[in-house]
Amino acid sequence: MPGIDKLPIEETLEDSPQTRSLLGVFEEDTEAISSYFSQLFKAMHRIYDAQNELSAATHLTSKLLKDYEKQRFPLGGDDEVMSSTLQQFAKVIDELSSCHAVLSTQLADAMMFPITQFQERDLREIVILKEVFQIASDDHDSAVNRYSRLSKRKENEKVKNEVMEDVYTSRKKQHETIMHYFASLNMLQYKKKMALLEPLLGYMQAQISFFKLGSENLTQQWEEFLTNIGTSVQNVRREMDHDAEVTEQMIQDLKAASDPLYMPDPDPNKIPVNRNLTRKTGYLNTRYKTGLVSSSWERQYFFTQGGNLMSQSRGAVAGGLVLDIDNCSVMAVDCEDRRFCFQITAFDGKKAVILQAESRKDCEEWIATINNISKRIYLSENPEEIAARVNQSALEAVTPSPSFQQRHESFRPSTQSRPKAGRSGSQCSAGSESPALSSLSLDSLVAPDTPIQFDIISPVSEEHSSQAKSGAQGRTNPFGESGGSKSEESEDSILHQLYIVRFLGCMEVKATESADVISETMRQILAARAIHNIFRMTESHLLVTCECLKLIDPQTQVTRLKFPLSSVVLCASHQENKRLFGFVLKTAGGREDGRHLTVCYVFESNNDGEKICDSVGLAKQIALHSEMDRKSTQKQRELDKAKEKQQEELQKQKQIEKDLEEQSRLIAASSRPGQPAADGQFLVLSNSQSEDSDAGEEGLKKGESEA
Repeated sequence: MPGIDKLPIEETLEDSPQTRSLLGVFEEDTEAISSYFSQLFKAMHRIYDAQNELSAATHLTSKLLKDYEKQRFPLGGDDEVMSSTLQQFAKVIDELSSCHAVLSTQLADAMMFPITQFQERDLREIVILKEVFQIASDDHDSAVNRYSRLSKRKENEKVKNEVMEDVYTSRKKQHETIMHYFASLNMLQYKKKMALLEPLLGYMQAQISFFKLGSENLTQQWEEFLTNIGTSVQNVRREMDHDAEVTEQMIQDLKAASDPLYMPDPDPNKIPVNRNLTRKTGYLNTRYKTGLVSSSWERQYFFTQGGNLMSQSRGAVAGGLVLDIDNCSVMAVDCEDRRFCFQITAFDGKKAVILQAESRKDCEEWIATINNISKRIYLSENPEEIAARVNQSALEAVTPSPSFQQRHESFRPSTQSRPKAGRSGSQCSAGSESPALSSLSLDSLVAPDTPIQFDIISPVSEEHSSQAKSGAQGRTNPFGESGGSKSEESEDSILHQLYIVRFLGCMEVKATESADVISETMRQILAARAIHNIFRMTESHLLVTCECLKLIDPQTQVTRLKFPLSSVVLCASHQENKRLFGFVLKTAGGREDGRHLTVCYVFESNNDGEKICDSVGLAKQIALHSEMDRKSTQKQRELDKAKEKQQEELQKQKQIEKDLEEQSRLIAASSRPGQPAADGQFLVLSNSQSEDSDAGEEGLKKGESEA
């Protein structure tokens, strides 16, 4: 038998919404099992009570066994082996449906006893444990709420100890109850199989014993089948006993290990604060304003996911976004009459949430975790490392776009105080990079003295501005992209994927063989933004189709940039920060010597950058297959045309040969000597006359030869 789905007993102390949701699935499965076994019990009871209706009752049992694979248990039901086993049982029972008598005592001992014991003892035990668990959970929630309402201004040591003792007792009781409840639900998965197989096995053995069919009706194959089923039942029982022992030992170990965790505010000397966390989960009380001066608190399950703070209520299927904690600020605050409160404020200051932890340790760990997450800007690098590396190489290798050059002129060091640095400085800077870039020099990846463009210079806007100014010429994109107009017709493409992206910058590159060039470009662009304090980014919609990539203005729906898909030679995301991605384009023009220009564009997205790169790769594959199909169709058309032309030439050749043959026949007929006419001219015979004369001459010659 394959493995059994189990509830995680080791996660019962945390009592997370995910665990509660999984528990709900097991409870629904228990109800389905109870309903199914109720029908099976009635069917078998009819076999026991009425021997006259044995054939009908056996047929009903067989029908229920056949319908077992159609049952939709919340946990997915049993495996295919179980279904096939029951199908074979149903086949055997159909063969025995003609039998009309059964020994009542054998049926009572072998068939009715196991299923009755399963219904009255095992299923009833589950119902009782469910009621006890619900009461313990309610008591624990009440105790935690009383503990959360303890005042920090007027502390009463006696009341505090009573409340903490109440929390300890209720939490311990809830933990022990839920562990036993989970263990019973796990054991039910084994008992369900035994309660299905044992009555059927007993019924078959009673039938074989009573009728003594032996080799007449039950072949050796069926006997071996029943023997294998009996062995499987014993294996399941041994597996259940072993699992029960392991579960009981696990419960004892968890009880001993979890005893210090029952206390809501543990001793920091025994359980120290971990300030290096980058992920955190647990229950917190969040404050909601109900009026101008009034507020309410609600206990929810909070967790961090990427750069977001999520919350989830009990019974909810999934969590919801509370706050984007990238570049946010967090600090401990005094809020009303509550202890262990802290406040998280978004980076723009427009949204803030106040949360209450259960203990001082929990509060400090939440603050440290959020600080650790908010400090991971883009590439998750230390700002001191960025500044040290940038001061050495980025200032010499990076020149900002003209649109930002005037705005941030004061942040740039003067040319007199800063000597001109050679390419050796850039090579030294590359030595402190990641191992993937350490083997390559910056000269082989990025063109020397290349400018960085931080703004999207839209060819569309320039075209409109040039039309508005009579005689004035609009600016041209230095990278040679062509933009579509506002009235551009929608392209007929199989693939249409739209993503929200923010343009970080682009610059000319040299190497296109490795994704390291994109990582190096990301590093230089982000370093340049850090130097010149450029934090504003242009948000656009990136449309990926099988023909091109488009950057569309979200407000006006005007195409800012348009790149043919064939010009995309490389696309990759950052290895650490998956929200960063970039692609390398080969564009024509932009140089005086007419060489191709290779430019790397870097973006930040709300989605995973790998998904966007996969969409671009899928679009290129679809375009490649479409081009191959088009070439194949065109080649087939050319072959068909060549074949038609060859047929026409052949027809012409046949016609020419036919005409030549006709002409030769006429010439031969006109060259024969004929009888002269009365006027001294020769008489020209027709074709038929010449053929008749030829035939007469041949006959005459043939007769002379025979004579």
